[in-house]
Amino acid sequence: MRTKLASITLSFLMSVACASAASLSYAQDTGSTATGATQAASMTKAEKKAARKQARAKKNAELKKLEDAGYSPGRANDPNYPQDLQNAQKKAGIGAGASQ
Repeated sequence: MRTKLASITLSFLMSVACASAASLSYAQDTGSTATGATQAASMTKAEKKAARKQARAKKNAELKKLEDAGYSPGRANDPNYPQDLQNAQKKAGIGAGASQ
């Protein structure tokens, strides 16, 4: 009797969790025709690998530009961190991104 009750309770909680997750995913949909998850699902393994490689190359190129402009990401506990990064972004002509 006790295990049957536990099983029913677990089933109920799982259905509630699934329903909550489904409603959250619909609530976050911005109405775009192809979201990132949909695009990722339709991409082949080779396309995903190429996209990751391209994104990594772009990120590394941007980091190289910032380092050439005077930013040093390796300094731990840098008291001038935000200002140094913003100065390097202005000097390199790179957008401020999420820092503003």
